[in-house]
Amino acid sequence: MEAPYISSSTALGRPSSVSGLINRRVVLKSRPGVDGVPQLSNFATEQCATPNDFNDGEVLVRSVFLSIDPALRCRMNEATGVHYLTPWLIGRCVEGVGGVGVIEKSHSPLLAKGDVVCRAMSWPWQLYFKTTADSLQKLDVEELGGDVSVVLTCLGLTGLTALLGLREKGGIKPSTNQTCVVSAAAGACGSLAGQIAKLEGCKKVVGICGTDAKCDFVTKTLKFDAAINYKTEDVDKKLKEICPEGVQVYFDNVGGAVSDAVIRNMTQDSHIVLCGQIAAYNKTAQYPPPLDGHIQKIIEDRHITRDRFLVLQYEDKFEESLAQLKAWLKEGKLILRHTVESGLENAPRAFVNMMNGGNIGKQLVIVSDI
Repeated sequence: MEAPYISSSTALGRPSSVSGLINRRVVLKSRPGVDGVPQLSNFATEQCATPNDFNDGEVLVRSVFLSIDPALRCRMNEATGVHYLTPWLIGRCVEGVGGVGVIEKSHSPLLAKGDVVCRAMSWPWQLYFKTTADSLQKLDVEELGGDVSVVLTCLGLTGLTALLGLREKGGIKPSTNQTCVVSAAAGACGSLAGQIAKLEGCKKVVGICGTDAKCDFVTKTLKFDAAINYKTEDVDKKLKEICPEGVQVYFDNVGGAVSDAVIRNMTQDSHIVLCGQIAAYNKTAQYPPPLDGHIQKIIEDRHITRDRFLVLQYEDKFEESLAQLKAWLKEGKLILRHTVESGLENAPRAFVNMMNGGNIGKQLVIVSDI
């Protein structure tokens, strides 16, 4: 497991007491507009009171890590365009899709002060927050090798999306010489998907990235067979050179022109794992956006499957899949990389940086020390 890239450093600390402490949170100050690019000015960091009134079953959590994810862009709009995410409210605390924290006060037999916990789908960008103990998962820090961030980078929704997306929608058949293409290949999900495609039996894996540094990362560090810089190279032409036999599996994180080029190179009865549409997150088009008529005809004529993948529809397979991810990590078969921004007040900067392609691997924010 490679060391993370730390993009900034802020003096963090481990508070000795929560009594009388001033809390901090990030709020949504304004919306960028449905077609706008997120800006730092859309956010504000403010002080707020630390919760001190608890009912039975409730706990006080101190945030340690925040998961920063592209899908959060949808929540900046008044209408998210997806049924499973609600919009952020102006002046209210921003809520992410995952985090890790430490229990500071407990009014529940399920958790004790000092326990390290995580939760997916709902984690406020706030230093201290109150929630119910039964909504949190206690982590075994020793079992995780002391690196609790791994539940956000691999052993959580990101890793499950990569693995189950390929297994449920990718149509990978070992020993059939399949080629898999992954867009946003240096990102949180893409970097795992490419490695997993190899482990699942694909003969060739090609990554599509936006910088030469990212292309070098996926080929030299993650051992992809090839990489294409879509900003400086003709994706269609390069795929024909790298994959003369065509593409059988496409893990689509971006949509747009990049995906159109990949689809033109896909073979009969091939499969698209529709994971994300980063190219459309700042646009008004429906999600996922409709395809160009020519591209849609290719999909129909070649019987290419293109099904939207939502990992939460496969909760019955989470336990088995997490066991597989843990085994690969233990065997050294998966390499993880994450970009870390330090300080709660820098969470907006981390988000804007990620939306501009500034991250390699998972984008995280470290809020406080364990």
